[in-house]
Amino acid sequence: MKTYSKEQFLKDIIAGIIVAIIALPLSIALALASGVEPACGVYTAIAAGFVVSFLGGSRVQIAGPTAAFASIVAGIVATQGMDGLFIATIMAGIMLILMGVFKLGSLIKFIPNTITVGFTAGIAVTILIGQIKDFLGLTYADGVKPVEALEKIEENVHAMSTFSWQALLVGVVCLAILIIYPKFEKRVPPSLIAVVVGALMVKFIPGLDEGVFTIGELYTIPTGLPSIDFSGMEISLGKITELLPDAFTIAILAAIESLLSCVVADSMVNSKHNSNMELVAQGAGNIASVLFGGIPATGAIARTAANAKNGGRTPVSGMVHAVVLLLVLLFLMPYAELIPMPTIAAILFMVAYNMSEWKKFRHIVKTAPKSDTIVMVITFVLTIVFDLVIAIEVGMILAALLFIKRMSEETAVKGWEYVDDVNDKDSIDLRKVPEHVRVYEISGPLFFGATDKILDVRFKDYTKCLILRMRSVPAIDASAMAGLEQLHKKCKEKGVTLILSHVNTQPLNAMKKSGFFDKVGRNNFCNHIDDALKAASKIK
Repeated sequence: MKTYSKEQFLKDIIAGIIVAIIALPLSIALALASGVEPACGVYTAIAAGFVVSFLGGSRVQIAGPTAAFASIVAGIVATQGMDGLFIATIMAGIMLILMGVFKLGSLIKFIPNTITVGFTAGIAVTILIGQIKDFLGLTYADGVKPVEALEKIEENVHAMSTFSWQALLVGVVCLAILIIYPKFEKRVPPSLIAVVVGALMVKFIPGLDEGVFTIGELYTIPTGLPSIDFSGMEISLGKITELLPDAFTIAILAAIESLLSCVVADSMVNSKHNSNMELVAQGAGNIASVLFGGIPATGAIARTAANAKNGGRTPVSGMVHAVVLLLVLLFLMPYAELIPMPTIAAILFMVAYNMSEWKKFRHIVKTAPKSDTIVMVITFVLTIVFDLVIAIEVGMILAALLFIKRMSEETAVKGWEYVDDVNDKDSIDLRKVPEHVRVYEISGPLFFGATDKILDVRFKDYTKCLILRMRSVPAIDASAMAGLEQLHKKCKEKGVTLILSHVNTQPLNAMKKSGFFDKVGRNNFCNHIDDALKAASKIK
């Protein structure tokens, strides 16, 4: 605030208004895609948008409902109702705050990019499938409310006899506007143009209103501030336990999406975000959202980018965006009843296309190792066929197992070999190794996946000293330490002295902490292979 100027304040106000115009139709569309009332999307953008901007770790982050949450929110609402969504989101908010307080923001980088690309593309396909009904003007049988993507495909086939050419016409026109308009004009959001054109078509073109549903015909658009009644809400230990996986998924998704958005924003405004503070803000924003009648929220990359491109440079622009949406909610929300459902479907088609990152998906398939491609494709398929919770869980387990396999293949324990590289000053060619001495060189991290390789160390009956050269071992874990303990025990039984050469900092600290350092003896830890050979030569 010390350097804040009137000029920047004006730029922030303009950016905030523009972002609010972009956010309005998107918030309504994403709420409908999430299986909740359209106003819930606006509530989310207001509450979460203000709190995240006020508390956040990024100067230009814009928070609100995003497509990433659509499938999981729809699933929770369908099975647990709005009460279940409220509890899950509160729990997720608390998790996010704790993640920030305990400085876990940097741990998000350990979620593989292949999993992120896989479930993002899966969500995009799920959203696309979910909007086919409204784009084609289909009508489901009474009581039929499919949740899963495969169920929606099946019901769409069954309802094809109710196809409406009027709905398709409105949808195609709006989709064309969304695709073509940005190529000629970028100042006015294309989604706003599509909403206006779609509403005018249904209102004034004869015959179109007969086959096209509007939001007002299917949903009730409330005016004024939301009224939340918590009196009938059931909160029990069993309910909390049941919703824990969903809450965890919401928290992880919010963390990933918001921090990715922060990284994009950093590059645009030449800034650096505080990841831990951003997680605290996202947690507070999600709690505020559901208390205000909204749904889970996170940083929205497209809206954040629009904020930065239009001159927003401080949290003021994000707060202005929330205030503008609040004014719309109070005075203009009834006009949302006129928006045709095919227009909403067209907007969500574009959201799905933009978030699918199909070029990145294709690039990974063509260029990445097979294990990475397998993780991505399985995560993608599970997101569509089952849900996001299962997809992330299986994806993370599979990625971890494949990583362990890959690392264990990289770790090697082998005898010190003669090589032709005369330029290597540490080559065995330049050393004399006594006959009673055996030297093994270990390369790569020593962890539970490579413990068996430690136990493969062999020595002859006449061997009196075993040297383990560890200059290429950056880290060691408890399982590998147990392997070294067994090797040391074997050496003692055979009357062989164990000497370790060039042990790096982390392995050395682990050895001291476990007591292995004292068992082997301080004198049997050498800084260089020459020192180790000299000590070994004295052993008879």
